[in-house]
Amino acid sequence: MKYKFFFLIAILSIQLIEAQKKPNIILFFADDAGYADFGFQGSKVMKTPNLDKLAKKGVVFSQGYVTDATCGPSRAGLITGKYQQRFGYEEINVPGYMSENSALLGDDMGLPLDQVTMADYLKRLGYTNALFGKWHLGDADRYHPLKRGFDVFYGFRGGDRSYFKYDNLAGIHHDKKIERGFRSYEEPETYVTDALADETINFIEANKNKPFFVMLSFNAVHTPMEATKEDLAKFPNLTGKRKELAAMTLAMDRACGRVLDKLKELGLDQNTIVVFSNDNGGPTDKNASDNRPLSGTKSNHLEGGLRVPFVLSWPDKIKKGKHYHYPVSTLDLLPTFYKAGGGNIKDLTDIDGVDLLPFVINEKETARPHKELYWKKDVRAVLREGDFKLIRYPDRLAELYDLSNDISEQKNLVNVFPEKVKTMFKKIFEWELTLERPLWLLKRKFEKYDIDRMDKYRNGSSND
Repeated sequence: MKYKFFFLIAILSIQLIEAQKKPNIILFFADDAGYADFGFQGSKVMKTPNLDKLAKKGVVFSQGYVTDATCGPSRAGLITGKYQQRFGYEEINVPGYMSENSALLGDDMGLPLDQVTMADYLKRLGYTNALFGKWHLGDADRYHPLKRGFDVFYGFRGGDRSYFKYDNLAGIHHDKKIERGFRSYEEPETYVTDALADETINFIEANKNKPFFVMLSFNAVHTPMEATKEDLAKFPNLTGKRKELAAMTLAMDRACGRVLDKLKELGLDQNTIVVFSNDNGGPTDKNASDNRPLSGTKSNHLEGGLRVPFVLSWPDKIKKGKHYHYPVSTLDLLPTFYKAGGGNIKDLTDIDGVDLLPFVINEKETARPHKELYWKKDVRAVLREGDFKLIRYPDRLAELYDLSNDISEQKNLVNVFPEKVKTMFKKIFEWELTLERPLWLLKRKFEKYDIDRMDKYRNGSSND
């Protein structure tokens, strides 16, 4: 009997050691942040000391892309590792707004139930998964995070909400209410960004002895523009929305720093993968975000709508202070996390992302993770092939840019490389043949608005 006891203890010890070998994973995901609005991205105005430190500890991707220039579709691509157009999630942010008839379709608008999520895959590897903050992949109960691979949820189902407590919940749609678990609503007593950090820290404490995945999905710095008086006071030289943005960004940085400090306190910092990125380019006209030197904004297909800050740290595996200059995508996070967690990439037979680790741990530094990247919304479409980028419009032929020497997309090369334009057009058509019909055929309310924004912010944006 004594030997059986010691044998059982030995087996449990081995299992614990094996579990601890798996890296913990934390994904900090901002909302509507500007490309240039972080210290590690060159800002001299924003105060982001914690994220700057994270950037120095890992690798900064100078050409990090999202799969769409708006929140919902971008998140659908991120969490499935595949182009969201392949399962019909193309049209717009859902549900509840941006369309006259979206209210009628609201319960049907969400991440299709046959799609496997990042959390689903990591659960198979023994991870405990938590989502804190914004979901925005379906309001109906069947799309709830706890039914999509997450074990813990504290946040809100919709696309935005106040950063302060709702004192009167009457008339507040359920998708804006803070929810703990499933259908248990409770308003935080503190600023929402800080409350999300509190919940993340509590989760890490409770799960420190087993592998965990946390998606800390901030609503910062999405509208409404709301900050605490204390944070606003730290930017006396700024005014208006720019001041509010700076204060909101500081709060988000502080939240990330508190989580990172907890990892260090618990001795988990070296074997934790930490990623910081953003769901789409900054909507300069809405929150005074700065996408320079990129042109364009959220919801359009210039670089300012698609290229985002992107940092990955894993001290045990990745040398600090690295910069990677080939294009990568949020599509790549699912296979990267899955492989790092001990999964076999061959299990991921229906994704479009790639494992980034070989490209940043010296094995494939001279290779490109992607020869081609695609984007599409209705008739508008984009192909990034090597350093060439073709933008197809519904009301004009196209624009072609060489991003290796024209990051601000100022010199249209359509007439310089007509054959290149033809071959890239053909590739877009061929890719479109692999896509599903959009699930929600809604009125294109923002088509002209999005294109007008491209021209308005063609030369980037300056708000300082």
